Amino acid sequence: MTREQTRKLQNYTALSLSGLAAFVGLFWLVFILGDVLVHGIGALKWDLFLKDGVPAGMTGGGLRHAFIGQLMITLAATLIGVPVGVLGGTFLAEYARGTTMARIISVLADIMVSVPSIVIGAFVYAIIVRPLHHFSGWAGAIALSIIMIPVVLRTTEDMLSLVPWTIREAAFALGAPYYKVIIQVVYRGAATGILTGILLSMARVAGETAPLLFTSFNNTFFSTNMNGPIASLTVTIFQYAMGPYDDWHQQAWAASFVITLFILGLTVTGRALLKWRYKK
Repeated sequence: MTREQTRKLQNYTALSLSGLAAFVGLFWLVFILGDVLVHGIGALKWDLFLKDGVPAGMTGGGLRHAFIGQLMITLAATLIGVPVGVLGGTFLAEYARGTTMARIISVLADIMVSVPSIVIGAFVYAIIVRPLHHFSGWAGAIALSIIMIPVVLRTTEDMLSLVPWTIREAAFALGAPYYKVIIQVVYRGAATGILTGILLSMARVAGETAPLLFTSFNNTFFSTNMNGPIASLTVTIFQYAMGPYDDWHQQAWAASFVITLFILGLTVTGRALLKWRYKK
């Protein structure tokens, strides 16, 4: 066999194995999404959004309490995590640019992105839930915000670093102080990328269950009190899917479809914004 034939064989083998791996991954993705789609649409009803849960063993009811609770926890986590992440990324990209500390914090943020969410949930349980002797929606929001912060921080740092330094120098030449340059010039240039990071971080935490089991726990009743246990959609899906009742299973499928659609929408929006930004 000639050298050219050997290289062609190696190329064909590598291409075949790569294509097979991509097909296997895509197959399971389509299978899971298709299964959620088929079962979820069939169980989707207006009562799911308009009614609260009913006692175990009874049919009917909905998951209004879980939807509201999930929305409140996610919104609170966003209000906590996004400012911290944006300000942290701004510090690394503007004030600590090129320093050893910035590199260390960036590496730690990358590690935090990969940390299992259940570890973060256990950490928040140890420092907030246990000392206060009760679960709360705020503890769940803090756990989710800790997951969001490294994603927003790294995205903000990368996007701000892409803004040319000459733009800052032009603003400095006009007599603008550094904080005004960041707010009125640099942030505007990186706004789309930062928004993309925020959307992706929200998609990252929207489907989390483990941290909420340790922190906000759950509530079978409608409650907007963030100082006590509060319902969340992901934990409710887990409990209903593990339950023995067919009606619970149907509602769990419908809720899974809704939350999958929400996460998919956030991810697609974030990717579209990022692609649009690079085309400009």
